[in-house]
Amino acid sequence: MIRRFLAGAAVAAFAAAANAHAQAQSADEARVLEILKTTPLIDGHNDLPWALRQKYGNDVYAVDLTTDLEATTPLHTDIARLRAGGVGGQFWSVYVPASLTPLEAVEETFEQIDTAKRIIAAHPDVFGLATTADEVEAVFASGRIASLIGMEGGYSIDDSLALLREFHRAGARYMTLTHSKTTTWADSATDAPKWGGLNPFGEAVVKEMNRLGMMVDLSHVSEDTMLDAMRVSDAPVIFSHSSARAVTAHPRNVPDRVLRMMPEDGGIVMINLAPGFVSERVRAWNADRAGEEARLKTLNPGDPTAVESGLTAWNQAHPTPQATLADVVAHIQHVRQVAGIDHVGLGADFDGIGSLPEGMTGVDAYPRILAALMDAGWTEADIRKIAGENLLRVMRAVEATAAAKANERPSLARLTAS
Repeated sequence: MIRRFLAGAAVAAFAAAANAHAQAQSADEARVLEILKTTPLIDGHNDLPWALRQKYGNDVYAVDLTTDLEATTPLHTDIARLRAGGVGGQFWSVYVPASLTPLEAVEETFEQIDTAKRIIAAHPDVFGLATTADEVEAVFASGRIASLIGMEGGYSIDDSLALLREFHRAGARYMTLTHSKTTTWADSATDAPKWGGLNPFGEAVVKEMNRLGMMVDLSHVSEDTMLDAMRVSDAPVIFSHSSARAVTAHPRNVPDRVLRMMPEDGGIVMINLAPGFVSERVRAWNADRAGEEARLKTLNPGDPTAVESGLTAWNQAHPTPQATLADVVAHIQHVRQVAGIDHVGLGADFDGIGSLPEGMTGVDAYPRILAALMDAGWTEADIRKIAGENLLRVMRAVEATAAAKANERPSLARLTAS
């Protein structure tokens, strides 16, 4: 009887502690949302335009974005969840695949810019186009979500600085120098290197982006490209959706060598939520599965059914691990520790990744993430910095660099044969 009483008391104590923790977390989330009423949370990378292209033929009215779509669509983004997540500013990515021909990439990137603008125009009471830090703050002050445009993949300019200028004129305010493939002027993190970073034309691209006031985005690029771009750029750089390589050993993540350079550079690393980038367990599982797929293809040439059957059996024997909120927090904490509180931000890659960390379903996840940071000792001032103040500072520095170059002529640099 005494043992039963003690066991029951222990269970009750555990339940009380768990309930107290849940209440504290809920209180922290409420506090986060209060903070985000006066400081815009600016997410660096959202692929909703691409998701609409792939699933709905670029029809921005094919789904009702004003409702919570979690239960009815695979989308991570809708207005209800943006509001629930306290999002005050959003970079809409105008991604197109690296597999396209250069001319196709140009055409489809302009189409994606059109899609982003049509999303904004379809909901003028919710979204407002912004191209400067001041405009972000003005749209946010009006009660709407500041909407910015970011290009993903330097192949979209088809080796033409004139096209770069036209994309800037159309509203693009950052360009990721590569995506999954090495380009004709920059090495990718996930492809064989060709240039040892940037070649001379790649350096000219960075310089012209500085002149225009277009942020140089180093997500997806190789470490050598990161180092070259930071050396060449007169303005701070950004990583619109990357995490820390010391925590998860994926080549897409930012190494400590680069993180240590961020205070001098003045830039920002915006943490990605892709499970394979934030969880070492998931990254290793993905690598093992890719190895098994390659093995099965070697054993079963020309027999995709056998390969698929073998992969199904492998998946059953090796359940997929899940990334967690703790994994995400570990990346944020590491970037803060190595680079400093002024150089960390948020760029989840919603609607550009197939799955999310456990317990997260979309853009409403931010209060939970920021509450976990507060629970770990982050102050209100710290939360304001990671939410949006750091990025706004970088934007203003990029704009100031462009203003200082206002009398420079547009570059006529061209790619020369290698």
